[in-house]
Amino acid sequence: MASEKVETIVAGNYLEMEREGGGGAGGGAGEAGSAAPSRRSKLAVSSLFWHGGSVYDAWFSCASNQVAQVLLTLPYSFSQLGMASGVTFQVLYGLMGSWTAYLISVLYVEYRSRKERDKVDFRNHVIQWFEVLDGLLGRHWRNAGLFFNCTFLLFGSVIQLIACASNIYYINDRLDKRTWTYIFGACCATTVFVPSFHNYRVWSFLGLLMTTYTAWYLTVAALLHGKVEGVTHTGPNKMVLYFTGATNILYTFGGHAVTVEIMHAMWKPQKFKLIYLVATLYVLTLTLPSASAMYWTFGDMLLDHSNAFSLLPRTGFRDTAVVLMLVHQFITFGFACTPLYFVWEKAIGVHEAGVLRRALARLPVVLPIWFLAVIFPFFGPINSTVGSFLVSFTVYIIPALAHMATFLPAQARENAVERPPRALGGWAGTYAANSFVVVWVLVVGFGFGGWASTVNFVRQIKTFGLFTKCYQCPPRH
Repeated sequence: MASEKVETIVAGNYLEMEREGGGGAGGGAGEAGSAAPSRRSKLAVSSLFWHGGSVYDAWFSCASNQVAQVLLTLPYSFSQLGMASGVTFQVLYGLMGSWTAYLISVLYVEYRSRKERDKVDFRNHVIQWFEVLDGLLGRHWRNAGLFFNCTFLLFGSVIQLIACASNIYYINDRLDKRTWTYIFGACCATTVFVPSFHNYRVWSFLGLLMTTYTAWYLTVAALLHGKVEGVTHTGPNKMVLYFTGATNILYTFGGHAVTVEIMHAMWKPQKFKLIYLVATLYVLTLTLPSASAMYWTFGDMLLDHSNAFSLLPRTGFRDTAVVLMLVHQFITFGFACTPLYFVWEKAIGVHEAGVLRRALARLPVVLPIWFLAVIFPFFGPINSTVGSFLVSFTVYIIPALAHMATFLPAQARENAVERPPRALGGWAGTYAANSFVVVWVLVVGFGFGGWASTVNFVRQIKTFGLFTKCYQCPPRH
């Protein structure tokens, strides 16, 4: 019989054990032997494409989820920030995002170790961030985490749907962007049939290949195009634009709202600690060259073109990039929506039911996403708004505060499953880093960023209106 993997914790440390079962009841040795090769081959294929839980799967999931449609809006942010600030904010927020992802992983391991010492079985239950907060700090933290996390993932899914409509328009403009939103909303609804993050193995791998191609296409195409005649690079010249651009980058490196679910899908979650940092370093090799090259080539023209595809001439390479990004955005929609599916399943009591029943129960989650994408089709500006009001708290402020609150008692620090690295100054250095993250994001991300993104978002509504049929589409001749 195929081996069954069971995770347990002994003295705060995960151990992976293999249980070997005997032959099936009622079957002879000959029958078992003849069925075994077929069964093993099916399991091997399923494991290769469908059932992932390794360190590499987690890395692909983190990197693929982090650099989605924002790849196309970062040149727009560079035109608002200027080259120097654009590069600086990418590196700063990349490091800050990696730090808070590490904090979330520490809190997950702490929560799970405490629960499994009490013999709690998670084999049919997916742990989520709000449950970690509830178990470690109580219901008020749970409620705050649930609100910000679900709202962010809701609008994160909305953004992916908007991006699908925005991108496909550059291949086929016979339909307006709103109609394309209806079509892709129906397509993205099929993600209800993907049970969990275990099952995104091949999609995460392909998604990262797709964004890698697109990033280097933008870089090479911009450099080969050369500077447009009379190009200007005046950014930064307005505070509103400056902080709008900064919060879009804050949003870019805030993809770890699904960190807990990705960790739970791992066979050995304690190995997650540096995965997000390594994923971020790879993502920077995609975002920095592409955004810099596009800004060098087109300069201030990007201020009125939030989608980088809109300024590049149509070629086979560009159409390929558009198609690949469409597929990737479909995958990222699933990444953002799956935690929402889990929350909804738990709320209506079907989380441990069969796959088909859960899939049907998930469909109502897609409807508000579809509706909001039609109301606010502002590709680019909506990223900054979500970044300032939701990402700021969901993946920066709350994890840093929660880590400090969890380990505030001396006994909690003494019994911690994961202790801070000595190279970072131990507990004192960790608290200092956490305090910096909280103050910086609260003032710059939420404060200035919230003001700037609100002003810019209201300007989009006044200019284009709600339910606009085709946002930033060129006039038809």
